Amino acid sequence: MAKALTAQSVEKFKADPLNRREIPDALLTGLYLVVQPSGKKSWAVRYRAFGKPRKVTLGSYPAFELAEARSEAQAVLRRVAKGEDPATAKKIAKRKSLDGEGTVQAIARTFIARHAQRHNRGWRDTARQIGLAPNKALEEPSDDPKTFKVIPESFLALQGHRQIGDITRAEIIAHIDDIYDGGKPIAANRTLAALKRLFSWCVERDLIPSSPCDRVKAPSAEQSRDRILTDAELQAVWKASEGLGWPFGPMVQMLVLTGQRRNEVSGMRWEEIDLKGKLWSLPRERAKNDQPHSVPLSAPAIELLESLPRIEGQDFVFSTTGTTPVSGFSRMKRGLDAKVVAALREEAEERKDDPAQVSVADWWLHDLRRTCASGMARIGINLPVIEKVLNHVSGSFAGIVGVYQRHSFDDEKRAALDAWGNFILTLVDDKPSNVIPISAKVGG
Repeated sequence: MAKALTAQSVEKFKADPLNRREIPDALLTGLYLVVQPSGKKSWAVRYRAFGKPRKVTLGSYPAFELAEARSEAQAVLRRVAKGEDPATAKKIAKRKSLDGEGTVQAIARTFIARHAQRHNRGWRDTARQIGLAPNKALEEPSDDPKTFKVIPESFLALQGHRQIGDITRAEIIAHIDDIYDGGKPIAANRTLAALKRLFSWCVERDLIPSSPCDRVKAPSAEQSRDRILTDAELQAVWKASEGLGWPFGPMVQMLVLTGQRRNEVSGMRWEEIDLKGKLWSLPRERAKNDQPHSVPLSAPAIELLESLPRIEGQDFVFSTTGTTPVSGFSRMKRGLDAKVVAALREEAEERKDDPAQVSVADWWLHDLRRTCASGMARIGINLPVIEKVLNHVSGSFAGIVGVYQRHSFDDEKRAALDAWGNFILTLVDDKPSNVIPISAKVGG
C-alpha cells in the first residue's frame, strides 16, 4: 500500500541495480519518485489524457525537494483538470528547434519530406492541397519542400504561422466549408483528406494528442458540377450583391464581370491593376496554374474599381483592413443567398406571381465562373478565347498544343470581356440586350 512520502523516506530510498523504481506518493495521487538503477532520483507526474497514459518529468532530486515536487505536480494536475495535456505540450516545445518552432507550416514541410515523398506517389498533390507548391521562379526548381512556396488562401497561408497543437476542429471545418461554398466540392474533399494525413502523422509522432480532423466528414459526394445560373438568377445575384455593401458586394460583381477564380479576385492588389491601360495583371504566384495571367478590364469593371475606397498605404483591393484580403465567404454566401431569393420574390410580386413559390437551386461562387464561360459562348465567343480568358489550361491548350501555341490572345480576350461586360450591363439594367454575336470578331 502506498504511503505518503516524507523528506527522510525520499532520501533513504535505495536503488535496485536491475530495475528502475517508481514510488507513488499517497498524499498526492499522480506524483512519483523515480529511482534509476544508477541511484539517480527524479520526480514525475502520471495522468491520463485522451484515453492514454501520460508522464511529465518535473526535475531531479535533490534539486527538487519533496515540497517543490508536490507544488509542481499540483500545477500539472490542475492543467489536466482543465482539459490540457502538459506532456504533449512539453514534447511540442522540445521539438520546436527541429520543426521550426512547431508551426503548422514548418511541420507540414517536414511531413512532406519525411513521409509523403516516401510513401505517396501523389505527394505533390498532397502538398498542394495543404498549401505548398514547387517554386518555379527558382533557377533550378527543386523537389525539396523547404523551397516550396505557400499557395495564397491555402490552409498554410491562413494557419501556417500557428502552433500545430493550437489548430481546432472548428477551424478545419471552417476552412473546408469555405472551399465548398466557393463552388469546389471536390477540392474541399481532397483538402480535407490531405489535412487528415498531415494531422494523423502528427499524432503518430506524438506532436499532438489527437487530430482536429477526427470526425470531420467530407462535405460532398464525388460528382462534377454543371450549375449555370439563369439570366434571371444572374440579374438577382448582381442586385443582391449591391445590398451586401463593402467589400463583399463589389467582389461578387468583379467575379461576374471577369470570370476569374474566387481567391484570385478576393486577393486582388492595387499594384496589379492598371486603370489607364484597363488591365489586371495576375502574377504567377497567385494563379492556380502557376502561370501569369492578364485580364483585360471592361468598362463596367473599371467603373467598379474606380468607385472603391482605398486604404492609404495598403494594397488589397477587397479588404476591410488593407493588410489582409477579405475572408469569411461562407457567412457572406448565406447572406447573399437570402438577398437573391428576396430579389426574385420581389420581381414575382411585380409580375403578380406567388412569391412563396420562388426558390433558387443550390449554387456556389465558382458557378459564376462557369456561368461566365457559358454566357460568352452564347454571345459567339469561341472556346479557345474563353479558355484564355479563364486562364484554363485544358482542352484547346492541353498537352503538345500548349507547347507550340504561344499566341497571347490579348486582343481577343479584351473584345470578349468587353462584350461580356456589355451583356451584364444590359441584363442588370433590365433592358433588351444589344449584344450581337461576335464570333467573326473574336476567335472566329
